Amino acid sequence: MPAPENPAWTLVVPVKTLIAAKTRLAAAAGPHRAALAVAIACDTVEAALRCALVARVVVVTGDPVPAEALAEVGAHVVGDPGAGLNAALRHGAAEAVRLEPGGAVGALQADLPALRPAELARVLAAASAFDQAFLPDSAEVGTTFYGVRAGVPFTPGFGGESRARHLRRGAAELSVQGVESVRHDVDTPDDLRRALVLGVGPRTLAVAGRISAAGGAGG
Repeated sequence: MPAPENPAWTLVVPVKTLIAAKTRLAAAAGPHRAALAVAIACDTVEAALRCALVARVVVVTGDPVPAEALAEVGAHVVGDPGAGLNAALRHGAAEAVRLEPGGAVGALQADLPALRPAELARVLAAASAFDQAFLPDSAEVGTTFYGVRAGVPFTPGFGGESRARHLRRGAAELSVQGVESVRHDVDTPDDLRRALVLGVGPRTLAVAGRISAAGGAGG
């Protein structure tokens, strides 16, 4: 069955509890680690909500601090069932289908602080041509986006070498040029420095400035 042209998407964004978030940035970010994690997630979700092809963002989290901040940004927030990343994504996808039964559903990583709405739109438009599709991260190992057409089972395989996992499961790998902001997730100090070069959202920039002033990763 042909897909509708450029359908509206509901994106599901998983957000870890702050005690577990961005642990590889702990040494560089110091006391600002939790604030940085919230800032990155908020900038990611706000940029996604500005994308012309995104109808809404469903955030899945078990932590009330990012939950409140992300709700203020405009996300629809639901609790995390506590059974791992992919279970959280499936839970969020079920809520997405409840909210809009005929819509496309995608999973987007929460750590894309340089995300550009227009670049995300190109990814979503390309994904609309397939039953299920994914975008690899900039390292070509992980995945930053996975999505399905309306009515197609939502079976994300995030974590570790997820690019290979999604390929094995039959998802189409998207080859979209000029979408580095959608591929560049932030896990390490070097990732954060590269994101700052790309141009991050205002919350991430502010926290990175505080880290830089203290001699950390933002410098």
